[in-house]
Amino acid sequence: MDNDEAQRAKRKKLIKWLTVSMFLLLIAVCLFLVRSYFKGRFNSVESFQNYIGQFGIWSPVALGAFQFCQVVIPVLPGFLGCAAGAVMFGPLVGFIVNYIGISLGSMMAFFLARKYGTPLIEDLFPMEKYTAWSNRLSESKSYAAFLFAAFALPVFPDDFLCYFTGVTKMSWKKYSMILWLGKPWSILAYSLGFGLIK
Repeated sequence: MDNDEAQRAKRKKLIKWLTVSMFLLLIAVCLFLVRSYFKGRFNSVESFQNYIGQFGIWSPVALGAFQFCQVVIPVLPGFLGCAAGAVMFGPLVGFIVNYIGISLGSMMAFFLARKYGTPLIEDLFPMEKYTAWSNRLSESKSYAAFLFAAFALPVFPDDFLCYFTGVTKMSWKKYSMILWLGKPWSILAYSLGFGLIK
C-alpha cells in the first residue's frame, strides 16, 4: 500500500468513526429528551420554557436539538418548541433556531426512510396511517405541490410526510428544495404569533 492509499484509508476510517460517534450522540440526546418528555417536563409551554432555560447560554442549541429530535422521534411535541422559541428568544431568533432544527430533522427523517424503507415507518407510525396515505397519494400526480403545502401550512402531519416521502421516488434534491422553501412559512407563522404574545 503506497502513501496515498494509506492516507485515503485513514481518512475513510476517521469519517466512519465520526459518523458512528455522531449517530450515537444523536441517539443519546433523543433518548434523554424522550425520558424528559415522559417525566412531564413538556406538559405546557411554560414547563418547556423552564426546561430549555436551564441550559443558559446554550438554550438556543438545546432548542434546536429538541426540534431536530422531535421530527426524528414523532412522540415529542414540536409545537411546544415553536411556541417556546418565539417567546424565549423573540420572533427572529426563535424562527431561525426552530427553522434550522426542524429542517435538519426533516432531512434526517427522509434519509432514514430512504435507507431503511417501509418497515421503519411501520414501526414509528400506525400501519393504518401509512396505508391510508399511501393509497391516497399513490394516484396523485401533484405530490410535490401537496408536500410544499403541507410544509408551508401549520397543523399538517409533516413529520410523517418526511418519512413517507423517503420511500417514494422523489429525489433527495427535490425533497430538499421543497423542504427548505416550504417549511419557513409555518414556522414563521408560529414565531410571529407567539412572539407577539411575549
